[in-house]
Amino acid sequence: MLRTLPPIVDPNVLVGTETSDDAAVYRLTDDLALVLTVDYFTPIVDDPYAFGQIAAANSLSDVYAMGGRPITMLSIVGFPKDRLPLGILGEILKGGAEKAREAGVAVVGGHSIDDPEPKIGYAVAGLVHPARIWRNVGARPGDALVLTKPIGTGIISTAIKQAVAPPAAVEAALRTMAALNRAAAEAAAQVRVHAATDVTGFGLLGHLREMTVGSGVRVRLQASRVPLLPEVVRLAEAGMVPGGTKRNLRGTAGVVRWDDAIAPARRAVLGDAQTSGGLLVATPDGEALLRALERAGVPDASLVGEVVAEDPAGTIEVLA
Repeated sequence: MLRTLPPIVDPNVLVGTETSDDAAVYRLTDDLALVLTVDYFTPIVDDPYAFGQIAAANSLSDVYAMGGRPITMLSIVGFPKDRLPLGILGEILKGGAEKAREAGVAVVGGHSIDDPEPKIGYAVAGLVHPARIWRNVGARPGDALVLTKPIGTGIISTAIKQAVAPPAAVEAALRTMAALNRAAAEAAAQVRVHAATDVTGFGLLGHLREMTVGSGVRVRLQASRVPLLPEVVRLAEAGMVPGGTKRNLRGTAGVVRWDDAIAPARRAVLGDAQTSGGLLVATPDGEALLRALERAGVPDASLVGEVVAEDPAGTIEVLA
């Protein structure tokens, strides 16, 4: 659909829509650029305060994924004012505002509409030096692939809706979705980053596909090294696989080469549509990044694979 829009011709647009990157970047001066992003979604958890926290962390993540520093946020709200108490909306906005404050960012305004289904999100502005932008393309042979959060939030959210999610899995999912990627981004800024993205709706495989196809490289992903939230494989085996995850698996089928030993449930987890997932970083300094992430208090970071060769097809080899 984006192909039908007029092309962007402004030379100050440093990052636009061409590689489906996490945010747009607009150059203000030779030393300063503006990072712009917007995201919103319907409730994925029952607790309104937690929903607000997750929505804010998710929106802020796009700026961190570009190597930027968020500075302001605007809220975007849809709420059924005649069907739900306004106190619920207050708790959602409170959760978002307090997560923004944790990030050192002010929510400076917003817009709301009467909507049959609650929705919350944020438009976020940030700053970055034009020479230090992280793109979701640029990975090179020899790079390590580091993932900073465990995956499986889509499967657990589906299990929550079906009232079959184990309490430990729910607690872990809420904790990881509400966690800012700020510490991870600050750790990554200490090493050389050739490409970076955050793992959200397209899942680990979908966002990795954008990186491999855009970079023209082949990667080897070690499934056993990918950090997982508790119980997600068992829940996937029980059928708690959201439609978005199934679409992700279909969308990556052309580039993914599976080890036959990887069971369907584990494949579903690797394609699981995430909310407020971690950063996926391609760097020649993988071990140094892991040490920096440990110092920064990022507990679940893992070296999950490597870039092995140039490859215009962007092949992803998934090993058991």
